[in-house]
Amino acid sequence: MLNLNPSTSRIKFRKFLSSLGPGLITGAADDDPSGIATYSQTGAQFGFGQLWTALWMLPFMIAVQEACARIGLVTGKGIAAVVKEKYNKKMLYLVVGIVLVANVINIGADIGAMAAAANLILPLPFVVWTLLFTASILILEIFTSYQVYARILKWLAISLLAYPITIFIIDMPWMEVIKSSIIPHFEFTVAFVFIITGVLGTTISPYMFFWEASQEVEEIKAKKSFHKATYQVSKSAINKMRLDNSTGMIISEITTWSIMVVAGAVLHKAGVKDINTAADAAKALEPLVSSFPHAGFLAKLIFAIGIIGLGLLAVPVLSGSAAYAVAEAVNWESGLNLKLKKAHGFYGVITIATIIGWCINFIGIDPVKALVYSAVLNGIAAVPLVFLIAKIASDKKIMGENCSGATSKILVWLTFFGMGVTAVALFVLLFKG
Repeated sequence: MLNLNPSTSRIKFRKFLSSLGPGLITGAADDDPSGIATYSQTGAQFGFGQLWTALWMLPFMIAVQEACARIGLVTGKGIAAVVKEKYNKKMLYLVVGIVLVANVINIGADIGAMAAAANLILPLPFVVWTLLFTASILILEIFTSYQVYARILKWLAISLLAYPITIFIIDMPWMEVIKSSIIPHFEFTVAFVFIITGVLGTTISPYMFFWEASQEVEEIKAKKSFHKATYQVSKSAINKMRLDNSTGMIISEITTWSIMVVAGAVLHKAGVKDINTAADAAKALEPLVSSFPHAGFLAKLIFAIGIIGLGLLAVPVLSGSAAYAVAEAVNWESGLNLKLKKAHGFYGVITIATIIGWCINFIGIDPVKALVYSAVLNGIAAVPLVFLIAKIASDKKIMGENCSGATSKILVWLTFFGMGVTAVALFVLLFKG
């Protein structure tokens, strides 16, 4: 018999919310301001032409991130630490170097986008906003406990709602949207393949691999349940991780889809084909939306708030994932659960990466190029990393009975080949052009 008791439903819902953590935060961070700009550019340039990517990438995104989270949960170690122990160190250092560079560029682009978005709501000098955001992020990340910081990041994930909400306050050709969301459309041009590569690199990103695995380790340590000699992961912990991961990735791709839909329906339709930053996308909505009076300002406001909230979530994830990767590669103490005096190197990477990212905004680098370079670097770094993740997650010596099943193996290997082929196709088209 169906139980419709409101109190029981509330308890179940609270239990579900409490089970969310690393997967939700990782999924939300995937839609960072640089991602928003990339998805907005996709919609502005090609309308609904690449809308299908949000649906078709979802199972591959879930599979790769689930494998990363499972590695962290089962081994009690981050991705870099496992790769260093079991595989080629030169490969590790190369990939970590690429991830570090890509993350720093991403951080810079995100801080700049947040400042530009905040300026749409409250006009202040650009440098003031960037300093406020940079200082706030560093203080919270370095000086708050992991439990408090994790809760802050979970609440910031609510910012993802900004984009699905925007869809319902503008005119939408729903039949065209549904069709474009399901049926793949290809154009064998440099511009089309270039943006597809950017979308892949922004969606299935190396920093997400490092972050989610390391956060699973942080969760174990926060619960005081990790003892190297006796640690064993339970089936219920694996199931909880999978629910958390799937929820985070599904919400992330709904947001990705929503951004593309809004940009395609409003910007592309109005002939706006180039977006410089995520803030430009927000600003461009104001005069173009005609659903009802002041809808343009409301859409712009929601879009801008989403950029700021997700930027506050994503910048710590970018700097933190870089710090985890570097610290594990060189055997430094690492973890947001540690105090500053016990993990100087780890927090040093976080601080330096964030400050260099902030500085990028003042040395004349074109924001579009920064986003493009970041996406391309992410796409390149992801290929060898997905290969290593596929190997580790399937290795019985490392993972025991929690090694990858057939479905996981197929999806992760298809991700590797798909991203590899896309990267090669882009280079071929660029050289031919």
